[in-house]
Amino acid sequence: MKLLHLDSSVLGDQSVSRELTAAIVARWQAQVRGLEVQSRDLASDPLPHLSGATLAGSDELDAARGEAVLQQFLDADVVVIGAPMYNFGIPSSLKAWIDRIAVRGRTFRYTESGPQGLAGGKRVILALAAGGPHQGQPSDFVEPYLRQVFGFLGVTDIETVRADGVGLSPEHREAAVANALASIPAPLARAA
Repeated sequence: MKLLHLDSSVLGDQSVSRELTAAIVARWQAQVRGLEVQSRDLASDPLPHLSGATLAGSDELDAARGEAVLQQFLDADVVVIGAPMYNFGIPSSLKAWIDRIAVRGRTFRYTESGPQGLAGGKRVILALAAGGPHQGQPSDFVEPYLRQVFGFLGVTDIETVRADGVGLSPEHREAAVANALASIPAPLARAA
């Protein structure tokens, strides 16, 4: 089984989303024999944003890097994504990664009856963190956006581990992280 671990927070050791993804991955490693983990830090090694040259296919180096990112996603059985909320949305580095995996003909296609996702059969675990209390509020564009993207790609097994309000006070942060860590889904609950 292959697990792809993505972090996108720029806060390093101070990042709540990184703390959550590390705990999720550690739990999987402890409970799933032979688990192969690949990690990608989108903050320290960001992918270039799409350009006209990328879309035209005239940048061979960028095309090769994009293909490697896409294949890494396609090969993963489980994808753990650390996504902090920045200005009500995801970090641009995570959006650049999404732009590399949302590829017509590879992860989705258009049919006469509408779009069809081609990347199903994966389990996605979103590790979300926000400074304010945004869960379930109109200001939360992170979870709905990520659910829409992965649903569009055909992924239906999406779970969320969430710490909201971590910027309100040290006590709020501690409680939010503790609650999020307690909600980490069991690796084998639905694994085939």
